[in-house]
Amino acid sequence: MAQKILIVDDEPSLIVALQFLMEQNGYETIVAFSGEEAMEAIAKHHPDLVLLDIMLPVVDGFEVCQRVRENQDWKDIRIVLLTALGSEAHVTKGLDLGADAYVTKPFSNTDLVAQVKELLACRG
Repeated sequence: MAQKILIVDDEPSLIVALQFLMEQNGYETIVAFSGEEAMEAIAKHHPDLVLLDIMLPVVDGFEVCQRVRENQDWKDIRIVLLTALGSEAHVTKGLDLGADAYVTKPFSNTDLVAQVKELLACRG
């Protein structure tokens, strides 16, 4: 059974590109366009990994990350923050909230896939 990746971003074109990239590498994908949709998708599908934008409407990626980490049922879900916010303060906040990795846009597809594979290999 393919590992599931939830892609969360409010830019449809980026979601399509990430879906294609992840599916080409053998992953099943689920998408969400907001933090609220992300929380619903996590509860329903329990993905193995979440590619999570920070700048989302209403509930941002930091809050989604924090909520996931506060729920013991979801402690094994890997979180990659994927964002244009690359300051040291943002990176520190994301990692302090429990993200497993922090990737800034624009990113290398090869590097992102390698990061995903590495995180899923050590999952659990």
